[in-house]
Amino acid sequence: MKSAQVQATAAPSRVSARRGRRIWIQIVKRYDLYLMLLVPIAWYLIFHYGPLYGLQIAFKNFNPAKGIIGSGWVGFDHFERFFDSYYFGRLLWNTLSINLFSLLIAFPISIVLALIVNEIRSKSFSKLLQNITFIPHFISVVVIVGILNVFLSPTTGPINSLIEAFGGSPIRFLEEAGWFKTIFIGSNIWQNMGWQSIIYIAALSGINPQLYEAAKMDGASRLRRVWHISLPGIVPVIVIMLILDIGHFMDIGFEKILLMQNNLNLEASDVISTFVYTTGILKGEYSYTAAIGLFNSVINLVLLLLVNRFARKTSETSLW
Repeated sequence: MKSAQVQATAAPSRVSARRGRRIWIQIVKRYDLYLMLLVPIAWYLIFHYGPLYGLQIAFKNFNPAKGIIGSGWVGFDHFERFFDSYYFGRLLWNTLSINLFSLLIAFPISIVLALIVNEIRSKSFSKLLQNITFIPHFISVVVIVGILNVFLSPTTGPINSLIEAFGGSPIRFLEEAGWFKTIFIGSNIWQNMGWQSIIYIAALSGINPQLYEAAKMDGASRLRRVWHISLPGIVPVIVIMLILDIGHFMDIGFEKILLMQNNLNLEASDVISTFVYTTGILKGEYSYTAAIGLFNSVINLVLLLLVNRFARKTSETSLW
């Protein structure tokens, strides 16, 4: 009886030992591939996980002379200061509204563009359209803002010249808060829609062509083929991309907003990322802006977890 119990307990250990040996054999055989992993692992450890140690300054009055450990602990004082400040509502609304409108408008446009490219039968015209929409992605943000300044100039810009030709008055687009979000989101769509459509075009190319042939023989129009075959075929990719976008919901193109920002449009252009830069870097309030940045990251994390859970329950597609 005792020998049977000993054999029963020893069996799992032998299985795990054999499994461990097999794993080490595979590692030794493919050691060159595992060595290549050291670079990205080191990147994440040094530049992503290492800086997490410094998050504690959000709960301290950080003094560079005393260091992180020597600085005094203040708890949630910096968070309370931010929540009670008069600009908290403006920063939160501008950040949320810009990202929400971008998600509602820009996200579907890249899908529509991918569907259009997939439906074009002329290969030459399809490639031309892709090149035209891809090129703006590779233009520097500084150049993009310079183009906006030239085209939207109230004196020499072609847009205002066209408005004057129809009897209207020049509009100072970049100096009016009411126009800032429209210009920012519209220029982002123009710059990134081609690049963002690449993954959808790749997903569409993986759909079985026989499905289209069968639907065509059944008399389905092109629009119905798109609606019943193309879109369902890329739904898992759309869900994954949506989850990833929601995970960065509170992050905005900091450089572009900073370049477009001025005192006249500050009411609409002042977002959390620019406030962290001007207050933390330029004014040296490191602990205060670290608390603001942590608050921003926590919102991103919560949204990511909620959307991923909702997607897993409704569509059985999720990141994990």
